[in-house]
Amino acid sequence: MQRILQPGDIEALDRVSFPRVRLPRPALLFQERAARLRQLAEGHPIADYLRFAARLVEAQQRLAAEAPAAEALPADAVQRASANGMPLMPASDALPAGWRATLRALVADVQADPAVPAVLRPVLDRLAAHDDEALDALARQALADNLGREDIAAAPLVMAALQVVFAARAAAQDERSMPYTEPATVCPVCGSAPVASVLRIGGEAGGHRYLHCGLCATEWHMVRVKCSHCESTQGVRYQGVEEAEAGDAAKVKDQVVLAETCTQCHTYRKIVNQEQDPYAEPLADDLASLTLDLLMGETAFSRASGNPLLAIEKPLAV
Repeated sequence: MQRILQPGDIEALDRVSFPRVRLPRPALLFQERAARLRQLAEGHPIADYLRFAARLVEAQQRLAAEAPAAEALPADAVQRASANGMPLMPASDALPAGWRATLRALVADVQADPAVPAVLRPVLDRLAAHDDEALDALARQALADNLGREDIAAAPLVMAALQVVFAARAAAQDERSMPYTEPATVCPVCGSAPVASVLRIGGEAGGHRYLHCGLCATEWHMVRVKCSHCESTQGVRYQGVEEAEAGDAAKVKDQVVLAETCTQCHTYRKIVNQEQDPYAEPLADDLASLTLDLLMGETAFSRASGNPLLAIEKPLAV
């Protein structure tokens, strides 16, 4: 008698097991991200912004280290999410308790730094003056990527606070009970889009491609032959920044960050390769590869999802 293999069955048959989901370790996550941002800032055209982002991530690290441990979801909630192909704790459902306190602490931490650019001082002051209702409204708009011009500069700070809270919530869950979401391109914990994908090295995850959630930093496996946006296996290609000595495809292939394009949905998302640089970090390397985004802006492909620490003005949703 024959049967159709269900999600997870193929991995179970493989003699070499690897984690399908990798949950974040917040303190280490932010430490490594800040270090990578500072490394990438050296000699970079947007060095000042990368250093500010590193300063922001260092504040995230301190808050993550001080935060009380979150609780795992009850078993019945996990089973319900799995049965319906839903994320465990969708970010769109409700804002987590304590997120405002995290934002206010983050703002105070950054305000205390005399090296923070003067242009950001009014943004920090406005955030510090907002009441709870205004902050919640701002957070919902930031999560929906639907901020107006007057709030766009505050978005990285709001998202940074949400990242701390959601990463802590994700870290408290059980990797073995993660649901298979529909679509498979959204985070199984919070339902957010990946900021990039990463080809991991070392340990059981080595050699496998994972999508990296821009909000809670959960990673989930997706085979490299699939588009990370529409899941098509047709028309997936890789593009990089061509070197000065043009025409050498090997140079493009060996780059740390490439744009994975799809001719079916006409989008791209970056893939970060730790085999080329073991210190590569998905969000940091995505942020530092804006040149690639500028070049992709001249093609027919649009970016599938943004970077939480870089707010770009766009038309508001109606």
